[in-house]
Amino acid sequence: MKKNFFIKLISLFITIILLPACLSTDILKSETNSLVTHPDWAKNATIYEVNVRQFSKEGSFDKVTEQIPRLKEMGIDILWLMPIHPIGELNRKGSLGSYYAVKDFTAVNPEFGTIDDFKELVNTAHKYEMRVIIDWVANHTSWDNVWTKTNPEFFTLTNEGKFTPPVEDWSDVIDLNYDNRELWVTMVDAMKYWVKNHDIDGFRCDVAAMVPLEFWKWARPQLDEIKPVFMLAEAHEPELHQAFNMTYNWQLKDLFVGFAKGEKSTKDFYSFFENEKKIYSDDDYRMVFTTNHDENTWNGTDKERYGEAAELFSAMIGVVPGMPLVYSGQEAGLDKRLNFFEKDPIEWKKSKFETIFKELFNLKKTNSALWNGKAGGQLIKLQTDNSAVFSFTRKKEADQIIALFNLSADEQTVKLKDENLSGTYNDLFGKKNVSLHNELIIKMKPWEYIIYHN
Repeated sequence: MKKNFFIKLISLFITIILLPACLSTDILKSETNSLVTHPDWAKNATIYEVNVRQFSKEGSFDKVTEQIPRLKEMGIDILWLMPIHPIGELNRKGSLGSYYAVKDFTAVNPEFGTIDDFKELVNTAHKYEMRVIIDWVANHTSWDNVWTKTNPEFFTLTNEGKFTPPVEDWSDVIDLNYDNRELWVTMVDAMKYWVKNHDIDGFRCDVAAMVPLEFWKWARPQLDEIKPVFMLAEAHEPELHQAFNMTYNWQLKDLFVGFAKGEKSTKDFYSFFENEKKIYSDDDYRMVFTTNHDENTWNGTDKERYGEAAELFSAMIGVVPGMPLVYSGQEAGLDKRLNFFEKDPIEWKKSKFETIFKELFNLKKTNSALWNGKAGGQLIKLQTDNSAVFSFTRKKEADQIIALFNLSADEQTVKLKDENLSGTYNDLFGKKNVSLHNELIIKMKPWEYIIYHN
């Protein structure tokens, strides 16, 4: 009897120990088949990256809040705030450190203000029918993150049992170990905190492809249970659309760079967008951009990288398939590389770029041909005899746009012959009505772009 009792007792003990792991596996299996659906408000949305530190001399949440009405008028719908959390001090780079070396996932950086200041920012954005997503660094933490004391088992360790960076050059951060399922739970709990307690609308997830896809697929429905969230992956891999609303169109940015270097031609633009149709589904949102915090700091300003084509490419992201991104200060003609680890405020000044973005983004609100994913129209090549001009149309039901981009430093005469041309349009930047026929001859100035819409 005693022998059987002890066997049963040991069996029960083992069951109790293993039960959480079994439940965790079952939960993962049952929640990884969720399908991402886009909120209706996102179908014609644009996004703005807020570099809080450099956005003003004060580098505060309050100064961002003050500019929300202006950004709304410019046509911005989503504010993406670079990491708002306290920055690690141990092994930090520079005097202020990197936003992406997070010390505490459930606190705000005191340099930016208080949690109440952050709440006011979110509330003001919502008042203007804008959404706020925060940068989330799930792949790594600072060396002095609170978890290094409370949960050292969350981290990847060397053979000597020491913390280690995920990439050698990222010496100010240490790698998280997603083989540990308790990390999954704790990480999602931290994300839930911001959605539940501070009413944010989603996350931009740093180096998303360096975190297991199964984690994101498991996390997403739990966040959506609180409120439908918008998820942006800093990655381009198509499979990430199983968990994310939008991925980075790094490839288009690379095409811009390649063209500016003389390595690409106009025909590569046509090939690129045809290839996008094959790789991604028609409802995969792709974020299109010329710059962001990484590009600006490490690779150069738009003027440095694109030269005379900088304005043209900035206009192009407003009409090609995808959701256009504006980086802090880009609308002011940002012409310096913002320091990443030090205070380096944006020099705000009047610029034609703000007018360009405003015209394009407000057109996107009303013309369904420019909407995101399957809500918008596909890019269709227009037949032309001039290889220097990138010309296309997008059409959705009664709405249509026709776009021409002179990708050269020379004046071009372009002859268009296409059945998609005929109709009456408005010239977006010329501010005049035009009647087009199936055959058309247009003279274009160097680097000129023309956008017609009905």
